[in-house]
Amino acid sequence: MSDVVAAALGRPPVGLERLTGGTKKGVYRLRFGDGGTAILYSWADAENYWPPAETVPDDPFTDASGLELFAANHAALTAARVRVPHLLSLDRRAGLAIVEDAGGEKLEALMERDPAAAAAPLAELGESLRRMHTATSATWGRLVAPAAVGTSPASPGGRRAEDVILDRALGHLGSVAGRDGRLTAASGRIEDHVRRLHAAISPRRVYGLVHGELGPDHVLVGPGGEPVMIDIEGLTHFDVEWEHAWLQMRFRDAYPALRPVELDPDRLELYRYAQVLALIEGPLRIAETDFPDRDWMLQLAEWNIAKALDLPE
Repeated sequence: MSDVVAAALGRPPVGLERLTGGTKKGVYRLRFGDGGTAILYSWADAENYWPPAETVPDDPFTDASGLELFAANHAALTAARVRVPHLLSLDRRAGLAIVEDAGGEKLEALMERDPAAAAAPLAELGESLRRMHTATSATWGRLVAPAAVGTSPASPGGRRAEDVILDRALGHLGSVAGRDGRLTAASGRIEDHVRRLHAAISPRRVYGLVHGELGPDHVLVGPGGEPVMIDIEGLTHFDVEWEHAWLQMRFRDAYPALRPVELDPDRLELYRYAQVLALIEGPLRIAETDFPDRDWMLQLAEWNIAKALDLPE
């Protein structure tokens, strides 16, 4: 690692610290002899804790990881004037990227520690999101994708975004129903609820650029107090309601400060519930591996099981 970094940056690191939170890639802070730092991303197979799972073939949010996705998405966000860590080096052979160490504090921590100080980066993040969500496309899908992803909904065999989410939600339900007796007993009611939400949606063929999993833990507070977006491999053109369902859940009372674009309430309701099911399936699946914080994943699943079972009569 020292030789790779020295070749890329012209100086070897004197220290390497693994940062917590990564489940699909390794994230490390490099320290140099002059006191400087940088961040190293590694997409080695051993850094991915997620076991294989049955997926919807054209789901753009499944297995959104890898250097090529990172490189394309970094360029797209930079072009959209969204602040991301500056790219210092990209090594496709080794599957490594080195980026600026953009800040030691996450927006999530600042919001808890000093809500008044978090107001400015929250407002600026809202501006960035509006630039992304109004960068529209007539097709949905990843910026780097297999042929099945991003197929035009108007083309033969193409599907609308909400159809993908319907299949995704039902797939997650099928996976978790066998793992928890409460979900097994309620699976019929849950499926009916998902199908009703899907049936209420009117067709639409305009898609914005979305992060896919943006919470305050995926935003750093940069050197000038600006928000710096990280974990960008899931960037895709999709319904902006998918993004806002996640934003509402993660930002909670601070969400209005993001000043969202106009949203379709029916689409938003389906996507909220689909994300609840995803936050049961994913944590239960990763808890079956050697992921270090297994108990946290089980607690996350339990929290969302309660939400999934809270169905209207």
